[in-house]
Formats: sequence, structure tokens, C-alpha cells
Amino acid sequence: MELFSSLTPVFIAIICVLIGIILKSNRKSSKKGKSETKNKSESRPWVDDDLRDSTDLHVEEEGTSPSGAHTEPWTFVVVQDPELKHRIREIIEEEEEINYKKRMGDRWVNDLKRLRTNWIKEYLDTAPYLILIFKQVYGMLPNGQKKTHYYNEISVSIACGILLAALQNVGLVTVTSTPLNCGPRLRVLLQRPKNEKLLLLLPVGYPSKDATVPDLTRKPLDNIRVVM
Repeated sequence: MELFSSLTPVFIAIICVLIGIILKSNRKSSKKGKSETKNKSESRPWVDDDLRDSTDLHVEEEGTSPSGAHTEPWTFVVVQDPELKHRIREIIEEEEEINYKKRMGDRWVNDLKRLRTNWIKEYLDTAPYLILIFKQVYGMLPNGQKKTHYYNEISVSIACGILLAALQNVGLVTVTSTPLNCGPRLRVLLQRPKNEKLLLLLPVGYPSKDATVPDLTRKPLDNIRVVM
């Protein structure tokens, strides 16, 4: 069985809608003037409601993503409502506190120290948009029977990679987030069907003027590439 039977244009609509929303918000924010610089001690200070001028978005995005047997097993939920974003934050912080204190274990928590992450997620409120990507573990046929979604997690993961590249291409920033043990509650909150499971959460926006990122080194090319 072939893993990817065909290519399907899915991200054209997603990126166009996202850019359209940002442009609309940008026009509103420009009337209010620039917002104050965020506190540098704030964790993840890389999103800013003070969006750039629309001239920065002279770009035509086009994307395709393969899926097993062309089942397209993904749902992208774009959240911009402040109250809904805050409810998402409350769910995630409640579960993440338990994760850090009980579920993850000392070794996992220690490995995260250099990234300075914890269960406090201010960026879920400050990011202009949250994209929650759900994998459809199966589909539903018109007769009510289940439809097999082959390689659904791999297919959606590849789609997420294309989306990440597209976001970067238009000058937006994000951080890959996998809210541990939050999926069921977020699925109910966002009124998604039972056949969908949360795979990834992406806070999306322009970088804040005082944004910083961890100074990490990458593995040498010889450590990740084998030529035979």
C-alpha cells in the first residue's frame, strides 16, 4: 500500500484565511497606535498585537500535503476570540501544572530547564491566533459506517510541517506545542467530534520587538546525514 497516493491543495485556504484575519486586525490596531513594549521577563515574548503594516504581506501562498489514500485526515481550528483563547489557556495550565509536578518525572523536567518552560503559558492569551490541529483517526461515511484513515498521524504531521514552513514564509512566528493530557477537554471546548484527537497547537503572530529565543546548537550535518 502506498503511503501517499496523491497531493491535495489544502493550505491555500488556511493561509489565505489566516492572512486575511491578520490584515483585518492590523487595520484595527493601527488606529489605536502602537502597543507598549512587553516586559522582557515575560516567558515566550515572541508574539505582539502590534502587527506589521500590510505591505509586509505581499505574498502568494500555495501548499499541498500528501495523505494516506487521499483521506485528508485533518482539521485546523483557528481561534482568535480572546475569551476562548483564555479558556484554552486555563485548561492547558491546569493540566500542565500536574504534568510538571507529577506526570513527567524529574528527568524530563530537568531536560526542559534550559528552555525555561513551565506550566504558565501567557502566550496563549497574547498570541493573536491559536491554530489547533486535530487528526481524524477515522472518517464517517454517508451510511454512518466508519471510514479508515490510513496513516492519519503521519499524514497530519506532514501537513503541520508544510503549515509551519508557510507561516515562516510570510514572516509569522510560532512554537510547536503538544498540550499533554489536554486533548479531550480541548476537543469538547471546541466542539469537535469524537473521531478527532488534538495533535498540535500553534500560537501564531508576529515577533515582539524584544523577542528572544534559547541559544541552542544543532547537531553537525555528519551526525544526521548518511550518504551511501
